Parts: sequence; C-alpha cells; structure tokens
Amino acid sequence: MYRFLFTQLLSRIDPEDAHHLTVGALRLLSTAPVVKKAVHRRLAPRDPALRVQAFGVHFPGPFGLAAGFDKDAGCVEAMSALGFGHVEVGTITAHAQPGNARPRLFRLPRERAVINRMGFNNAGAGAAARALGRTRGVPAVVGVNIGKTKVVPEAEAAADYVASAKELAPLADYLVVNVSSPNTPGLRNLQAVELLRPLLSAVKEVADGTPKRTPLLVKIAPDLADEDVDAVADLTLELGLDGIIATNTTIGREGVSSTEAGGLSGRPLKARSLAVLRRLRARVGDRLTLVSVGGVEDVDDVWERLLAGATLVQGYTGLIYHGPLWAYRIHRGLARRMRRHGVSDLREIVGRTAG
Repeated sequence: MYRFLFTQLLSRIDPEDAHHLTVGALRLLSTAPVVKKAVHRRLAPRDPALRVQAFGVHFPGPFGLAAGFDKDAGCVEAMSALGFGHVEVGTITAHAQPGNARPRLFRLPRERAVINRMGFNNAGAGAAARALGRTRGVPAVVGVNIGKTKVVPEAEAAADYVASAKELAPLADYLVVNVSSPNTPGLRNLQAVELLRPLLSAVKEVADGTPKRTPLLVKIAPDLADEDVDAVADLTLELGLDGIIATNTTIGREGVSSTEAGGLSGRPLKARSLAVLRRLRARVGDRLTLVSVGGVEDVDDVWERLLAGATLVQGYTGLIYHGPLWAYRIHRGLARRMRRHGVSDLREIVGRTAG
C-alpha cells in the first residue's frame, strides 16, 4: 500500500513539501490522545527481549529515528507510537535559522538514497525546549542533537553549543554534539581533536550539571580518515563521554549518479558506515556506547550492526522509502530472529562478530 502511495503520489511532490506534509500529519497525531495511545499500543516495541540499556537509559527497542526528520521536536510522540525505540530530534541550533536556499532536498529512488543540503533549518533551542517541556501522552526516549548556528564564527562555536546545551540538556534523555554535517560551512573542521576537545569539554560540563546528568555523545562523519576516527574515539574516552554516533551523511558520491551538493544518506552509505562502526568497536571495545546509522534499511542491517558492536541503531532515509510501519516491522523481525537464534537478551549479540 505504501509503495503504491509513494510511487503514485509522494514521489510526484517536491521532497521538502512532502516532508512538511508528513510532519504536519504527525503533529496532528501527537495532539490526538486516543488515537496516539491506540497506535502506540499496537506498534511500539513491547517484547522484553528487545529492551536495551545504554548510558543509564532504558530503551524499549534498539532501533531509533536519526536526527534530521524531527528538527523542532514536534513529532516525538507520534514517532514513538509508530514503533521507534527512541527519537533523536534536531539538529537544533542556539538561534533560529532558515537554512540554505531551496531546492535543498533530493530523492534518489533507484539508489534508495537522499541528498540534502538543508543547513540546520530550525526554530532554535528556545522553541525546541518549549516543545520538549510539554507533558507526553505516550512514553518516548528522546535524544537532542545540537549544532552550530551558521553565523557564529568558529572561534565562538563552543559558546554557541553551550547555549543550546543549557536550554536542552535538562529535557533530553541524551545529548548529541553534531560536528559532522557537511551543510554548515566550517562545521566539520571542529572534528579536529584540537578544536573538538574544548568544545566537548564545555558541553560536557553543562550535561554533567543537569539534575540527572545527561549522557553526552558526539556524532562523526563517514568521510573522516581512519586515523581521525581513532583520534576522536580516543578523545571521547579521555573526556569521559558516553558514546559515539557513526555516521552522518557523506560528501562522497560513490554509487550514485547525482552531483547535487550536500550530504548523501541511504543505501550508498551502508559499507562505510559499517566499516567505521567496526573500527570504533576495535578501538574502544565496550567502554563506549556505539550508535550506528547510515544505510540501514531492514532487519538484516540492524542485526549486522548489533553483531558488529552497536548497542543502538538508527535510520531515517529508509522511512521515506518504506513508510510509517518501517520501525515496527524492524523490531518485529528482530524479535523473531532473536527467538530463532535462542537469544533472549540483546547483550548476548552486541559485538559478537567484532574482531
């Protein structure tokens, strides 16, 4: 049914317009208590075998929604009801900003991919804090992904991230420092260890100071050289962060015909994202929580990422091509596979194939 709807209707609509229509519908779902609770009862992961604990937070299932879809934290309850084990909102900046000029979102259906150059369009940390502060009708695990305001110079980046963290860390189940989007000029420079250390240290001080101590993770790019992946992993351990999210979108174009500028996500990112995960696991073992994202399409991909060392897995592009039941189907398939393999606890398989 969804495939027909996508082919005959959604694919004929401008990608960003289709996204706004979808978000609008999900916001309506979030405001309909009876419907929202009924959907949650039907689709949210409930199998005890799927439960996972990471950095002190309990997740009903390991598969969550990556940042980029719910930029202003307006769809948290709806996405949780549709079966995602967690929802990462953002990327959110300290100040509201419109992002880059349209068109800035492009589907690549043949490659099951998307290119975006959105540029952190969002209503700002204050607006997101108000949305996150509302009482929820269904349970949801919420990560908050923060980035640099475009007009803020690199020298003032740490203060900009701290401003967002002060607003949002108390409302988040975990906080993510995004220094890896290719769509904000100079942002990826902050992945260099000498710039990243003071930035992460400053944000960590804020996260550590919240009433429950908010776990802090950093999100890295797939385009980092292997030695730079190692350096970020070592820094994350040194500073006592809780984990790494790998990976963001890529500026590479291997396997696709489009030359549109921006970050490429979806199937073409699969191999590199998995390679970075395996490298991180070899470097840090189980001392950090690793969250794998990039090219995740189905239960086979989720299973492979768990075996390679990810405790949590995320997706976004697959939602466009597989529809609203995507997360529900992945969790259902994962529970069946666990039973088939005699696995009663996800901890039994995380990192099983890691070198």
